[in-house]
Amino acid sequence: MDYLARNLSVTPSGEIESVTVSDAPRKKVNLDKDLVAILCCPDTKQAVVLADEGLIEKINGAIDRGQLKNYAQKPVTEKLDAGLIRADKKILYPVREDIPVMLIDEGIPLDQVS
Repeated sequence: MDYLARNLSVTPSGEIESVTVSDAPRKKVNLDKDLVAILCCPDTKQAVVLADEGLIEKINGAIDRGQLKNYAQKPVTEKLDAGLIRADKKILYPVREDIPVMLIDEGIPLDQVS
């Protein structure tokens, strides 16, 4: 599973001493529903809604594979905790550490995610 985080402890000779595996689920996002209700796309002014976890997993997988670019055509390298989808479902704005990043250039075009 791609959400498993593995930490290896290796000896100088290259032997693995220990492996720490964590399958802890992503932390629950703490966004106030009243805040989400007043947020809108900074470009089109369309309403936004919280993305479902399945879409966030797909996006994070694309990030892991280096296949995702933001609206400014820069690679997205930091995984998302959550996201806010524009009403027309074409752009997702990332949420990191419970903070919605509502910048046009940071929006992620969803046509890249299958």
